[in-house]
Amino acid sequence: MKAFNFFILYRFPIGIVLLLGGITLGLTVGWWEATIVLILALVCLVTHVMFGPMRMVQEAVEAGDLERATALMNQVKFPKLLYKPIRSVYYFMQSNMAMYSNDLDKAESTIRQSIQSGSPMKEYEGMQYFQLGTIAYQKNDLKTADQNLKKAMRMGLPDKENTAAALLTLASIAMSRRDFKSAKEYFRRAKAQKPTTAQIVSQIKEMDKYISRMPG
Repeated sequence: MKAFNFFILYRFPIGIVLLLGGITLGLTVGWWEATIVLILALVCLVTHVMFGPMRMVQEAVEAGDLERATALMNQVKFPKLLYKPIRSVYYFMQSNMAMYSNDLDKAESTIRQSIQSGSPMKEYEGMQYFQLGTIAYQKNDLKTADQNLKKAMRMGLPDKENTAAALLTLASIAMSRRDFKSAKEYFRRAKAQKPTTAQIVSQIKEMDKYISRMPG
C-alpha cells in the first residue's frame, strides 16, 4: 500500500525521468531498446493526468487530515483532464472542502461541476444532489433545498446516516412551511433509519421536542 501511494505521489517526476532516460537510450543505443522505458514513462504521465492523487485524497479525508487532503488536491493543475468519474469525485471533494470552510458559493459551484461531470454510481449521484440541497438550505433557499433533497432521496443515498440527515432537513423545511403532516412523516422516517452519528442523534432529540407539540 505504501509503495503504491509512493507511486501515486511521485509518478509525474518518475515519468519525466523515464521519458528523458528513454529518449537518451533511443538516441544512443536504439529506439527498440528504449521502447519499454518509453511505455513506462507514458503510463506514469497519463495516469498522473487522468487520475491524479484522488485515492490519497480520500484516504486523508477519511483520516480527518484535511490539511493533507487540501495539499494533495492542489497538486491537480488541470482537473478538466481528469478521467470523467475521477473528475466528478474531484469536484465533489472540492465542494466538501469549501463547506468545511463555510465558503458556500464555492461549494455550490464545485458540486454543480461534479454533477456536470457525471457520476460513477447511482448512490453517488444522490449524494451530489444531497450536497446541493444542503448548501441551498444553509443559504436559506428552502425551495431549491426541498427540490434537491427530494431528488436525492429518489435517486437513493448510500447509507442510513445520510438518508436520516436528508429526511431531517426535509422535516425542518416542512415545519417552516407549517406543513405539520409532512414534517411528522419525514421525522418518523428519519428516526426509522436509526442513525448512530452523534450530530444526527442530537438533531433528532432536539426536533422531537417540537414535533411532539405539533397539531395534526
